[in-house]
Amino acid sequence: MNKSELVAEVAERTGLPKKDTERVLNTAFDTITEALEAGEKVQLVGFGVFDVKERAARIGRNPRTKEEIRIEASRIPIFKAGKALRELIDK
Repeated sequence: MNKSELVAEVAERTGLPKKDTERVLNTAFDTITEALEAGEKVQLVGFGVFDVKERAARIGRNPRTKEEIRIEASRIPIFKAGKALRELIDK
């Protein structure tokens, strides 16, 4: 399912126009993104947790040349599914 299919499905289930539904979903995604940028955790009970993980700098290897390269430290977004979602999917 892509974003436009998600918008269509939510609009159909809620009876809202697609334009309004898209605006609501975009606002929700933007809010989650802004919270993660600020280093906050976003917890949706029953669904899961969006968080930011710190990756330390490390030495990697170019698989083609076998040359060592330095990989800089970075922050990456992660999602951990909640118990209810995991149990529902595991059926």
